[in-house]
Amino acid sequence: MHTNEHGYTLIDTMIAVAIAAVLSSIALPSFEGPLRKARRTDALVAVAEIQGAQERLRSRGTRYGNLSEIGVAPTSRSGHYKLQVTAFDADSYAALAIATGAQARDTECRYMSVRAVNANLIFASGDNDAVANATTANRRCWSL
Repeated sequence: MHTNEHGYTLIDTMIAVAIAAVLSSIALPSFEGPLRKARRTDALVAVAEIQGAQERLRSRGTRYGNLSEIGVAPTSRSGHYKLQVTAFDADSYAALAIATGAQARDTECRYMSVRAVNANLIFASGDNDAVANATTANRRCWSL
């Protein structure tokens, strides 16, 4: 008596899992770049919020202020960036958005800063707090 058994063996399942793993390891890096770029909007929005709050404070007083004085949280709305006001006085301020979590793998644009000096805005970016990217890399970080 001969029976035909149908079904998947452990070997068949392991081959399917291996193929899925190879395909996902190829596809995942191609999705990470656009995802990191999209998350940069979180930094752009946070920096714009800092700019607006700084100008509101300055219009009511004689100087710019730190995050608590301007009423901005130390983390961006989506949580991809930690925010700091690194310097401020009567005529200028400097703000820094530092990528955190998965966004920290965005090495070229990990640090994004804006400085306001006598009503002129200077945008910079970089892989460390020196924010010293070249002009083309800086444009890539700040434009979407």
